[in-house]
Amino acid sequence: MGDEVGFSGKKTAELVGITYRQLDYWARTDLVKPSLAEANGSGSRRRYSYADLLELKIIKSLIDAGIKLESVRTAFDYLRDELGEDPASAQLVISGTSAVLVRDGAELIDVVNRYRGQGVLNLLALDEVKEELDAAIVELHPPPKDSPSLPAVTSG
Repeated sequence: MGDEVGFSGKKTAELVGITYRQLDYWARTDLVKPSLAEANGSGSRRRYSYADLLELKIIKSLIDAGIKLESVRTAFDYLRDELGEDPASAQLVISGTSAVLVRDGAELIDVVNRYRGQGVLNLLALDEVKEELDAAIVELHPPPKDSPSLPAVTSG
């Protein structure tokens, strides 16, 4: 959905639900770099991929859950650098002001405080974050009225 040409900074901020100023700060401080095109001087524009939007939406969800930006930054760095995890596909559980990575259904790793443990309280369902983002994209770019609709899939 628009991944071929990507999303502008303004459109990305709108879809994710953050201000352009936040997006600019997060890009300049390497929290999430635009993977399609970085700003290279005056007049150049950043271009974000769908995967970038998912990461940004996850960051916003974690902040909305009460986790401080610096802790989110630490968690994302730890996920990427130390654990080799893709933050957009990681299974995270929110426990107070921490985010816990669930691995193989049994191993829990606190990616903010970096200790292994239990005591999980609230689940941040990343598939809901993805669905919310997808709905926002469709709302912004509705399919043409003359395009054939896909047949409904039923489970039986």
